[in-house]
Amino acid sequence: MVIRKKDVVLTTKSNVDGAIKMYNYKLNTFEGQNKKVSMFSHIKLNPNEQVDFHIHNNEFESYYILSGKGLYKDNETLLELEAGDVTYTPSGSGHGIKNIGETPLEFIALIVVD
Repeated sequence: MVIRKKDVVLTTKSNVDGAIKMYNYKLNTFEGQNKKVSMFSHIKLNPNEQVDFHIHNNEFESYYILSGKGLYKDNETLLELEAGDVTYTPSGSGHGIKNIGETPLEFIALIVVD
């Protein structure tokens, strides 16, 4: 099965000013796909925008950084991320990420249910 670029589902989230802060290109819209993969997306965050800190329960999430520069909160630890870095947040842990660069921060996000 193949989803062509023109058919990838895009959703957006806006910041408090109404400007788009996040683009979510959903890559797992295949019919009959494994329901344990609850998210497989290409995420783009504009400069100074963020995915707020959140905790995962009964699932894990990984990010693969494609481009840009991010400040990643891994529970209580802050780390700078760049292209090629990979994160892992197991069930019961939390994370968030902020674009601290001058260009979009782009990454693949994968959530798998335990």
